[in-house]
Amino acid sequence: MSGPTPGRFRAAFLLLTVIWGTTWAVIRLGLQGIPPLTGVALRFAIAGALLLALVPRLGVRFRWSREELGLWAVNGIFSFTASYTIVYWAEQHIPSGLTALLFATYPLFVAVIAHFALPGERLGRRAAAGILLGFAGVAVIFSDDLQLLGGARVREVALVMLLSPIVSAVATVAVKRWGAGIHPLSLTAVPMLLTAAVVGTLALLFERGAPLVFDLRSVGALLYLAVFGSAITFTVYYWMLAHTPATRVALIAYTIPIVAVAVGALLFQEPVRPRVVLGGLLVLMGVAVVTRRR
Repeated sequence: MSGPTPGRFRAAFLLLTVIWGTTWAVIRLGLQGIPPLTGVALRFAIAGALLLALVPRLGVRFRWSREELGLWAVNGIFSFTASYTIVYWAEQHIPSGLTALLFATYPLFVAVIAHFALPGERLGRRAAAGILLGFAGVAVIFSDDLQLLGGARVREVALVMLLSPIVSAVATVAVKRWGAGIHPLSLTAVPMLLTAAVVGTLALLFERGAPLVFDLRSVGALLYLAVFGSAITFTVYYWMLAHTPATRVALIAYTIPIVAVAVGALLFQEPVRPRVVLGGLLVLMGVAVVTRRR
């Protein structure tokens, strides 16, 4: 795949923002008919199969090198199995908007890990200030939710949810360090199928007998998450990551909550307050500070 021009990068950034910004609410819709482990397994089984079918058509060849095999394992375990199992479980107990906020800490973890693991991505004062400003913005957006959803159970689930952006950040930095020259389809298709196998086995063990409803809503949510929220978006994401600093690509997690707020208000009648508008402005300011050319 060719490298990104500024226009292509902005288009890809917008695409990921819109699609991934809606997936938080769609996950919540899907959970009304499909249990979490089953949902994760089916989502990545469909997405992985679709991407694997494109491999011969696009002439992509797997290297089967130590780096590629290692990244299959890292992505399968961290990016998909661990991260999404936590997200699906958490969305059973806390709102999709709050889940998006907690995952918005992902760029912070990427920046810190990349500072030590990627020599070319040292964290300067401007980048640090922009990252903190962006995190302050997403915190303002969902601060009302955090106050209204107080209680021991919410705090416990929120604490567990923070593991999702951490493990995702580890995988992102690993791909950036050892994934040079590896095709994005390789970094997505095989790890997704590994996730489907692992989480599918867990679903058979722990969700046996759980209600399973394949109605229009749950099937539509599953297909949207598999095709748009996984197959398309992760391929674009790893294409961006191959040509752009990891810290800059990770800023996608700052813009996603803006879409999540709008979708949550539309589908679940979540209130939109002046604080949300202020938080959105802070998010955009943080993105502008960090991505500004040095």
